[in-house]
This record gives sequence, C-alpha cells and structure tokens, in this order.
Amino acid sequence: MKKLEWILCAAVAAALSGCSLAPAYKTPATPQASAYRDVGPWISAVPSDQLPRDSWWKLYDDDQLDQLQASLLANNTDLAAALAHYQQAQAYSAQARSELFPQIGAGAVGQRQRQSATAPPLRNPAAPSDYDSYTVGVQASYEVDLWGQVRNTVEAGRDNALAAQADLASAQLSLQAQLVDTYVQLRGYDQQIALLQQTIEAYGKALKLTQTLHAGGIVSGLDVSRAQTQLSDARSQWSQALAQRALMQDQIAVLVGENASTFTLPAQTTAIPVPVVPVGVPSGLLQRRPDVAAAERRVAAANAGIGVARAAWFPSLTLNAQGGFQSTGWANLFTAPNRIWALGPQLAYDLFDGGYRKASVNAAKAKTDEAGATYRGVVLTAFQQVQDNLALLDHLGTAGVNQKDASDAAQHALDLSMTQYKHGAVSYLDVVQAQTVALQEQRGLLQLDTQRLRASVQLIRALGGGWSTDQLARR
Repeated sequence: MKKLEWILCAAVAAALSGCSLAPAYKTPATPQASAYRDVGPWISAVPSDQLPRDSWWKLYDDDQLDQLQASLLANNTDLAAALAHYQQAQAYSAQARSELFPQIGAGAVGQRQRQSATAPPLRNPAAPSDYDSYTVGVQASYEVDLWGQVRNTVEAGRDNALAAQADLASAQLSLQAQLVDTYVQLRGYDQQIALLQQTIEAYGKALKLTQTLHAGGIVSGLDVSRAQTQLSDARSQWSQALAQRALMQDQIAVLVGENASTFTLPAQTTAIPVPVVPVGVPSGLLQRRPDVAAAERRVAAANAGIGVARAAWFPSLTLNAQGGFQSTGWANLFTAPNRIWALGPQLAYDLFDGGYRKASVNAAKAKTDEAGATYRGVVLTAFQQVQDNLALLDHLGTAGVNQKDASDAAQHALDLSMTQYKHGAVSYLDVVQAQTVALQEQRGLLQLDTQRLRASVQLIRALGGGWSTDQLARR
C-alpha cells in the first residue's frame, strides 16, 4: 500500500508541477549595425522623443489628411478584415486555453427497452423482457498535463494571437502610410496643375504676341506655329496631370471606404513641408515594427509546437468521474437506492504508429526553422527599408537644392529670351527652347519635393510608425 501511495503522490506532484518538452526559446539572432549610414533631415530619437504613437501623420500638419485618416480607421474594408482575422486568432487561443480545465457535462435519458428472448445465459430469467429505463447524471473528465502538451498548445495559441494582433497593427500602419503617400502625390499633382495653368496663360500671351508681330510682317508664320505648338503641348501636359490626379483621388476613395464616383477632394497648392523624423538606433526596429514582432511571435509559437509533438511519445492520463440516478420509473428516481457512480483514471499509450510521432516532431522542428528564417528575413528587410529611405531623403535633399538653382536659372533665361525676342534680338526658337527648359525644371522641382515627402512617409512606415511591442496584449 505504501508503494502505491508513493506512486500516487509522485503522479500528483508531476501533475501539479508539470514539465514542458519544448526547447528553451531564444529569439533568432540577426546581424545588426550600431548606427545608420546616411545623414539627413532627421534626428536620433530617445525614449521621450519617439514618433507619435497613434497619429504619426500629424507630422505633416494637414487638417484634410487628419480627416481622411479618421475615415480610413472607421471605414476601410481591408482593415476590417484584418480585425476579424485577429478576433479569430483570439477565439482559437481561448479554445486552446479551455483544455486546461476539466470538461463537465450532464444528461438525462428516458427509454423503453426490450431484451432478447434468446439472450446469453447471463440474463436473469426473472427479469422482464420489456422495461423502462430512466437515467439522470453528470460526468467529468480531465486530462492531466503531465508532459506540457496542453500548456504548450495554449502557449502556441497565445503567441499566434499576439502575432495576429501585430499583423493587425502592421496592416493599419501599411494602410495609413499608403493613404499619406497617395495624398502627397495628389497634392503634388495639384501644384503641377497650377503651374501648368500659369504656363498655359503665359504661352497664350506669347502666342498672341507672335500673331500680332506676324500680322505686322515683323516675324514669319514659323514663329506663330512654334508658339502654337508650345501652347498645345502645355495643354496636353495639363490634361495628363489632371488624369493622374483623378487616379490618386480614386485610390484615396477606396482607402477611406468611399465610392470613387461620388468622392472628391478640393485642390490645394500649399506646399507640405518635409517633416523631421526621429530615428533611433537600428536595434530599435525589433521593438518598433509590428511585422517584426509578428514574425518573432510565430517563431515562439512554432517552438512550443515542438513540445506538443514530443508529448505524444509519452502516455496520457485522464481522470474520469460520473454519477447520477437510474431507475425503471420516474417516481422516486432521486433516491439513494437508484444512485450510480464511476470513478477512475485512464492511462493510454500508443505502442506503434508507423513513424507518425517521429514525423510530427520533425515537422515541428522544420516549422520552427522556417519561422526563424522568415523572422531573420523580415528583420533584414526592415533594416534595408530604413536605410534606403534615409539615403533617398539625404540625396534627394541635395538634388532639391540643385534643382531649385536650375529652375531659377531657367526662368531667368526665359525672361531674358522673351525680352530679347520682343526687341527682335533673337528668334522665337530661342524662346521655345527657354520655355521648354523652364517648364521642365519647374516640374522637376515639384516632383522632387513630392519624392522627398514620399520617402519621409516610407521612412516612418519602415520605422514602425508610433507602434511598439508594449502594445501587444498580455493575458
């Protein structure tokens, strides 16, 4: 008896303490730099100087953009789908957690039964062939988690739910960045359209001038044709810019959950300044990017899956209990003589499975290796994206200064050529050449400004916006 008591105590102790067959989890190592290579219009962030957590786009100081972001959060269909996916992951995690508790059920059965007249000899001859049977009872079962299978399943479910939560944050950040990127492009087209409208007016006046001079016999019809060509080309560029703006507006409509046929945005030509973006050290990306956090949690979930697969090599212990009342009639059913009960453990072990458990463990290990490789790839891509956009901001800033000088010089050359043409010092071909260069340089300057704004948006996105891993739910 003492030996049996010792065994039972050991079993209870094992059940209470439990053990996990999952390997000790370590975040996969990734190569990291101590600092970013390029310098430019950003600052090195400190904990008190990070991007705004919930409204990083306010760095662009645009009220219309703020309203669009609010509409995106409320109405975007992709974001709603990502939220539903996260809610599914939460539900699956709760399902796995329920295995930590006993399963309890209740039931009642009422039957009219008949025994066979040729039943085996064990049948009592005095027992009636036809009788009623009524049973009411409860039953409970609990699988003792000796080897951590349930706990590892719960841990994997929790990690997958956290990954889905990070996926939701990543989807939200991506959509918000896409909205800002599309919006700054639209505003860039607004500026180009305004420039082309001014150009069309100037070219129209130049055409009238050549027509007047031609009518007086001062210039040939060739000058009139050249002036007309310039005006028509400017009108064509204006129409093309309008078409591109319409596409940007339609993209914004979809992002904010509106019908593109009824959605409009008023034109604004005020320049959006390139914000100063707080940039931390490269290692901060591991805490600041939701896609990195999601990939890391999936590694942890896969690691817990190894423990689940290994636990199948050991026997399972289930505690069962049931009790109730059984009688041939409803009257006096709930009395002591009608009580029934059963209590006892159930031990099960697979002796032969044709290699199924070994294959399961190998598959779990391979899944963990896959998740680890994916995590390292996500981290390296994150470093690349930040570095790329830092380089873009740096070099585009220098290009913008040079482009401004080129645009000013081209405009000065155009002013000189028009003055000289009015005095008959040059032909209209010189004016045409100056007009073409001036418009090209002015549009190039506007396009560079838009590219710098887009690079700043992508930099903020690459930095994870204002998100951080402390936003992951802890349950």
